[in-house]
Amino acid sequence: MSTAFSLNLRFLCAEAPSIAQVCREIGLNRQQFNRYLSGAGLPSAHNLRRIARHFAVAEADLFADPARFAAARRPVAAPNLPAPLTHLGRGFADQARHLRRFLGSYHGYYRTPTWPGQVLRSLIHLKEQDGHVVSHTFERARAADGSIKQRSVYQGLVALRGGRICLCEAPRNDLGAISETILMPEHPHQISYLQGLVLGVSAGASRRPFSARTVWLRLEEKITARAALAATGALAQDSARLDPKIRRLLGGDTPLTLTPDVFPPS
Repeated sequence: MSTAFSLNLRFLCAEAPSIAQVCREIGLNRQQFNRYLSGAGLPSAHNLRRIARHFAVAEADLFADPARFAAARRPVAAPNLPAPLTHLGRGFADQARHLRRFLGSYHGYYRTPTWPGQVLRSLIHLKEQDGHVVSHTFERARAADGSIKQRSVYQGLVALRGGRICLCEAPRNDLGAISETILMPEHPHQISYLQGLVLGVSAGASRRPFSARTVWLRLEEKITARAALAATGALAQDSARLDPKIRRLLGGDTPLTLTPDVFPPS
């Protein structure tokens, strides 16, 4: 068992610039990690979970037959695409190894013209798939008087470019506009709060393009998907359910929007 684990761990580490960097990102002692690599010892349940989460693999897979483990992770040949799509797609390929520490679930916060005077809280999940990092975003909100009911699901791709997390998403029902989010991690080891800008189209009838500040709060693993989704919605800016730090990071800026009035008649 320890032999299979060490071989599989070495296979995963071969993609990293250095073992020292892997240890820093996981938060493990280098001497202890070397014992795992050499097969001289196995990690505790706690450290095993941290290693599996970092490499975005199942804990049980780390003990699988090394040949099957490696074969399952060989790059899949890319389909033939038009040149522009190949160029754009290349920017999202092989991103799992760069973004492993950011994989997981978040609550995202931003202001939108659809909910004036309020902060929309969404649920975002980032996971690895064939070397890519894919996103699933869920928005659920309902006005008290029932005049607005928002239920949106987005899927997208994520890349780390120039030290910034770039997310491009589209609605799963193929209706509506593509949105983009760029997040600016303050520090490689600080992943609890991520802040940046979101560019999208409001969910209201006006379909107004807008840009606004956004903050992502990483969720603890013990929070279930059901509970995380139930917590989404439009919150009053002074709501006790809104983290004071989130409110501070969002600032007092209203979304920057475009309306037909911006353009003079021809």
